[in-house]
Amino acid sequence: MLDKPAPQSAVRASGPLAGFRIVEFAGIGPGPFACMMLADMGAEVITLDRVGAGKNLKGVSTRGRKVVELDLKDKTAVAQVLDLLANADALIEGFRPGVMERLGLGPDVVLARNPKLVYGRMTGWGQQGPLANAAGHDINYISITGALAAIGTKEKPVPPLNLVGDFGGGALYLVVGVLAALLEASRSGKGQVVDTAMCDGAASLMSMFFDLAANGRWVEGRDQNMLDGGAHFYGVYECACGHFISIGSIEPQFYALLRKHAGLSGAEFDAQMDRKAWPALKQKLTEIFKSKTREEWCKIMEGTDICFAPILTMAEAPKHPHMAAREVFVERHGVTQPAPAPRFSRTPSAIRDAVTADLGDVLSAWKARE
Repeated sequence: MLDKPAPQSAVRASGPLAGFRIVEFAGIGPGPFACMMLADMGAEVITLDRVGAGKNLKGVSTRGRKVVELDLKDKTAVAQVLDLLANADALIEGFRPGVMERLGLGPDVVLARNPKLVYGRMTGWGQQGPLANAAGHDINYISITGALAAIGTKEKPVPPLNLVGDFGGGALYLVVGVLAALLEASRSGKGQVVDTAMCDGAASLMSMFFDLAANGRWVEGRDQNMLDGGAHFYGVYECACGHFISIGSIEPQFYALLRKHAGLSGAEFDAQMDRKAWPALKQKLTEIFKSKTREEWCKIMEGTDICFAPILTMAEAPKHPHMAAREVFVERHGVTQPAPAPRFSRTPSAIRDAVTADLGDVLSAWKARE
């Protein structure tokens, strides 16, 4: 029998990455988020930041680090960094292509000192290509992959926050790539460069939709497909109170429950997958869901196999009974924040505070443990 997953409130344990040493070159967006995940999982993450950066040590995405401020234009500091990297397992940087090379910290130099190092690179466009050196943000990276064109209302695309490019296509692919390279290095004794581009990851996330399109099950344009808001049984509806709920009754048995609990007895609802009928059926459901408050619909549908959930704000989400029971959110230093994920049964992750550190002290400690 598998061990029961440890609750988030469990006594702080080491995490599955305890003993791994990662050097992070401070940046914004996906790099810090990836390092937060690695730190939560037990890795010792040393963040190298510019002098006077004044890193928020109680921030959510900066948690779990030892933060060192230094001037990378100083040759003495760079020499110390190279010594540090000689004792590291992985490096993560998010500069534009060529910046690390100009600092004297490119892959060729670093891997010559430490052949087993995993060199994680995070950019929007990738290390090569016509746009490699251009500025960009999440919205741009998901624009050229086909992702943004498929998200939004019929009238126009709507940015899905910066979840798809920065964090989904960027940070999570960086974490997967670094962990895969660390696993391979443990066998081969050789490190490598992990070129993570947000446009690559966002395109990869679109795999299922390219598959659907190839099989004639996806049409161009928003609000016309089963998963983009076009279907009456998969979407968002406003309630009488002005709040919203979500429905995802795709499978026939789930759709039957939706019909039962929402009172959809009319014969027009029989042809669930008739695209031509979706707009009219969606309008009928719009009127039905506006007849009751969100709280009333929760009492009717929540916990059933309808595939239902209330749409909660960031302030409401931590208070939901399911979120509270699983301790999905925790409070630290007066800040409500997501707990570490995923969960491990034997070596649970834990949130650790960020602290300032001296590079010389860190280097000495790392050498002493060799």
